[in-house]
Amino acid sequence: MENVENLILEHLRALRGGLERVEHELTEVKLRLTSIEARVSLLEKGVANIHGDISLLHSRLDRMDARIDRIERRLDLKEAV
Repeated sequence: MENVENLILEHLRALRGGLERVEHELTEVKLRLTSIEARVSLLEKGVANIHGDISLLHSRLDRMDARIDRIERRLDLKEAV
């Protein structure tokens, strides 16, 4: 009977050790995931800023195009539409 109890305790200790390793690894995975999430968030903000900048550039180009059209018409370099 003592051998059975010792065997059970031995298995429980092994399970506890394995569980502690899994908990430690899970903590590391959570830290890494948090780091990745922070980086992704920064990248998303950067991409959003780039999209905003591109929209602003398109708007400026459209205004410049309209101004050049007016200048060309005034100088008779382009026919009026």
